[in-house]
Amino acid sequence: MSTQAEIAVSYDVSNDFFRLWLDKRMIYTCALFEGIDDLETAQVNKLKWFHEAVRATPDKHLLDIGCGWGGTIEFFSQEMGVKNVTGITLSHAQYSEINAKSIPGLSVECVSYTDYQPKEKFDGVISVGMFEHIATPEQARTGEHISIYRDYFRRAWEWTNPGSWFALQSVIGFRLPRNRHDVREISWVTSTIFPGAITPRLEAIVASVNPYWEVMEVKTRREHYAKTTAEWLQRLRSHEPLIRQRWGDEKFEEYDRYLSACIMSFEKGYQSLVQIALRRVD
Repeated sequence: MSTQAEIAVSYDVSNDFFRLWLDKRMIYTCALFEGIDDLETAQVNKLKWFHEAVRATPDKHLLDIGCGWGGTIEFFSQEMGVKNVTGITLSHAQYSEINAKSIPGLSVECVSYTDYQPKEKFDGVISVGMFEHIATPEQARTGEHISIYRDYFRRAWEWTNPGSWFALQSVIGFRLPRNRHDVREISWVTSTIFPGAITPRLEAIVASVNPYWEVMEVKTRREHYAKTTAEWLQRLRSHEPLIRQRWGDEKFEEYDRYLSACIMSFEKGYQSLVQIALRRVD
């Protein structure tokens, strides 16, 4: 699991910094551009997919593991009428952003999933862009990652009621780059922007859900993440003078390089994006 210090490197740069180039809900994950060109609308489209995949209804109590700045749980609560939504995050900056909103029926804890102790069981779980932080690169290299992933799914099973669904989204490794420049850029992103994180293989996720969850639906969205990161890069560059002034030249150049590498990685098929609907094995 990524440490809190590593999470801070990835997500605690500054809430105002991320606000400049993400959508208005600050959804820092792949949008769903199905017949849509606008980032804001595409993010809502993705959120609606999750609402359907987790079989959310107003009376259900839902958990978001790795809830970011709260855009997803706020959407479920405010737009879809789900009356009881809980989020957990390991980022102090994200936790502060959600708490400041004081939304009725929405609660958040700043805690690792490995230390989380829910007060009651949930009727559904979502997790968007957090799975990459569960195992470290070292654990993936030694083969420990499968048992770590399986423990994650076990915990989610224990936290839920019979009949629950789990909607999961993660970047996945797809094809190995053979170009030295591409290898260097992807490695740089991992070590500099997301230290302690590693993108899983799809087969590793599928293997580790057993015996707790059944795979019911799998969607890959590689082209959608290429477009999402391209939209982020365009927005970042549109604020270049302000970012250089407030956060320094190095921060702008880091994120320009990072988002450019993401576009390259998704367009060339080195990485992809998966959305999976899981049904609890009762």
